Amino acid sequence: MLDLNDFEWTRQPAGFTVSGGALEVVTKPHTDLWQRTYYHFRNDNAPVFQMRTEEKYFSFTVKTAFDSKRRFDQCGVVLYLDSENWLKASIEYENEKLQHLGSVVTNNGWSDWATTAIDASIKSMWYRLSRREDDFRLECSPDGESFSQMRVCHLFAATGEVRFGVYACSPEDSSFRAVFSHMALTDCRWPAHDGQPPDGDAGQ
Repeated sequence: MLDLNDFEWTRQPAGFTVSGGALEVVTKPHTDLWQRTYYHFRNDNAPVFQMRTEEKYFSFTVKTAFDSKRRFDQCGVVLYLDSENWLKASIEYENEKLQHLGSVVTNNGWSDWATTAIDASIKSMWYRLSRREDDFRLECSPDGESFSQMRVCHLFAATGEVRFGVYACSPEDSSFRAVFSHMALTDCRWPAHDGQPPDGDAGQ
């Protein structure tokens, strides 16, 4: 388990407490992370709580629990390098029937968004972020035991030290409580690829 004293804020939420290895956050209204694509706006004011590492191969796991209730309320795992280079995975509230379980990857100031619809009654999710040099895998799990891949992606700016952790935000006029627990840093749980060799390796 991680020592949360090793984490630091990039922008603080409306309120937070750290106790027993868990972080509880109360979000500020009108906070978000997004860059340009489709919506044509840039939002870069969500609080992120992160630690630093130069390790090229690792996995970071966290459990989230939340009482989101307004459109776009969200919380999850994040790797935030700067305003134009980051990734996040979360559950984003939509309405009383559904939410979006998804992820955003932002490279050089342009965001994408990949989602799947889940039931609005789900109020907890585990995430696992794995790094293999400048490539990353995001996974989710309802129980912290069996993880499913959400995406594999590349961050062009992730060439050395990275910062990773958790975030919570409320893009509309809303505020909710999120709890992050069971944060752990381990050896990389994303195994090396076993299949087609990289270009240039054929015949070697």
